[in-house]
Amino acid sequence: MTTEILSVKAGIEKAKEILLSGGIIGMPTETVYGLAADGTNSAAVKKIFEVKGRPSDNPLIAHVHKDYDISTLVHIRQNYVYDLIKAYMPGPLTLVLESKGVICKEAVAGGDTLALRMPSHTGCQELLRAVNIPLVAPSANLSKHTSPVSAQHVFADLDGKIPLILDGGRCKGGIESTVLDVTGKVPRILRAGLITKEMIEKVAGACEIAEHKDGDKVKSPGVKYRHYRPKCDTALFSITETDKAAALYDSELKKGRTPYIMCADNLSEKFAGKNLLLLGKDGEEIAYNLYDKLLEGEKKADIIIAVSFGRCDGVYLGIMNRLVKSCG
Repeated sequence: MTTEILSVKAGIEKAKEILLSGGIIGMPTETVYGLAADGTNSAAVKKIFEVKGRPSDNPLIAHVHKDYDISTLVHIRQNYVYDLIKAYMPGPLTLVLESKGVICKEAVAGGDTLALRMPSHTGCQELLRAVNIPLVAPSANLSKHTSPVSAQHVFADLDGKIPLILDGGRCKGGIESTVLDVTGKVPRILRAGLITKEMIEKVAGACEIAEHKDGDKVKSPGVKYRHYRPKCDTALFSITETDKAAALYDSELKKGRTPYIMCADNLSEKFAGKNLLLLGKDGEEIAYNLYDKLLEGEKKADIIIAVSFGRCDGVYLGIMNRLVKSCG
């Protein structure tokens, strides 16, 4: 199979044809690129799992355009859900709701809930309007590898495995959406992301962070399996362990290997003279750059030595979730 990369404008009709005939494509969103299929078509959804090498018990997120009637897909039992939709959708927020069974069982891993979101990416909205069906999509990469934030990242993993990648430019968010269980009286964060706990509390009045335990029913992607890992060795140190990070760097260098340190910009002087992957000055910049730097690093480094940021509030909660899973 030949994999073609086309702009959204040039490729949207071809993408529509592929999707409506049961095929899969790479599509842009504001968070990461997705591997999309018709969520009502079991055979099409199975292709996603096959191409990615994704475990079948790891559910997918359904994507719809902003004017789609989501009441055809899910039950909304809590009034605060409407406030969250008004405040943050379209955007990097996924809501887990009771499914009406329209989306096929393969996409929800046989469960009774559906993870649903409305991407804010203009090109993705155009595609979703064109097909006017819910598209289920995990990240458009091989399972457990670092998520793609450009069309070229998708191509590197899936060349020859899918017919088309719609190029919508570099993803502005950089990490996956916040996944929020809204089936109960208080919303619960299943996967942290760009819509923060503080932002949810401002609208819904309260918000909990779920603790995932062995044996729990999986309602959300990104909570059960090891994810986001680059194709090189990794190590992770806290902000108080910069000396240990530097010592590992020197040790690896003496072995004839090529180490890189990945850190926030404020540590650049601390690691002066070393190979660096600088992530940015604040949470938004770090989220934007995280996967791009991991993918850049795996091409250059034998080992990426990551240093964390000394905080776990706001968007840093989502960043640390990804950093621990990718480098911890």
